[in-house]
Amino acid sequence: MKGCKYGTHRVIQPKGSLPQPALKISNDMNIFSNEILIDVQALNVDSASFTQIEEEANHDTKKIAEKILEIVGERGKMQNPVTGSGGMLIGTIEKIGEDLEGKIDLKVGDKIATLVSLSLTPLQIDEIIDIKPDIDRVEIKGKAILFESGIYAKLPTDMSETLALAALDVAGAPAQTAKLVKPGDSVLILGAAGKSGMMCCYEAKKRVGPTGRVVGLVRNEKSKAKLLEMGIVDEVIIASAQLPVEVLENSLAANNGNEYDISINCVNVENTEMSSILPIRNGGTVYFFSMATSFTKAALGAEGVGKDVDMIIGNGYTKGHAEITLQILRESEIVRTTFEKMYL
Repeated sequence: MKGCKYGTHRVIQPKGSLPQPALKISNDMNIFSNEILIDVQALNVDSASFTQIEEEANHDTKKIAEKILEIVGERGKMQNPVTGSGGMLIGTIEKIGEDLEGKIDLKVGDKIATLVSLSLTPLQIDEIIDIKPDIDRVEIKGKAILFESGIYAKLPTDMSETLALAALDVAGAPAQTAKLVKPGDSVLILGAAGKSGMMCCYEAKKRVGPTGRVVGLVRNEKSKAKLLEMGIVDEVIIASAQLPVEVLENSLAANNGNEYDISINCVNVENTEMSSILPIRNGGTVYFFSMATSFTKAALGAEGVGKDVDMIIGNGYTKGHAEITLQILRESEIVRTTFEKMYL
């Protein structure tokens, strides 16, 4: 039997919904003729989602595991009911539906990373083997299904699977940065020392050229020292992204008193919308990659302070995003080394 290419045939509640916003989908692992069955090895949970679950569980890994199993049991997918976000997975192709055979560049046994969110991916967890809170990783025994419309990346052979997964998890951020940033731009990156933040810093620094400026915002001296040592920013400021006036003052001081052309929000906590908007000039751009972003707070907040800025929601997919992201690890020894220290 053939299902809808977007997976609507899996939706249980509410009927007529797409799988991502659905409250419950079927995680029956008997595949339709246009689906792909994956033997799952690990989940990379979205940073905002993992942070919320970890805090709710008081950093107890047993309780984190219980919460993840509860979510998947209730929803048929790994979608945090608080943040609405999911993450991605790594696994091996176990079976390809007959309608897709010969039409895609996959075969049984290929190792892939899915580039669609776990918030819409039918998932069955048989066992949680390990939880690695430092890197938002959950190692499991389980199965998942990729819809016909689902995007993926074959794991590269010139780097470890773990390293590739860590980078591909945030592939949309540096790829969108590559599209948005132009030579001569001034760029403010919030959450600059995190996984997506570092990649955005590197890509922005490459794109602005010698006449542009990239400033990273971090939470502490340790993160500041790391970024400066990496050489992927012009300056680093320390401030709480949840305190917009503090961010405004510090960020303008780091840019010769001038407002920025672009800000990129890579933080994983709520209430950082205005810290992304206030330092940006009228006509500038604010890119919200963070899944903790509130559209209402951003839209009404910008209106409230009279800011005419273009605000972009962080679509996790943009054309060529996997290739752009993996290329960063190939061309930058310092970024690759840093990722290896953090995620291997």
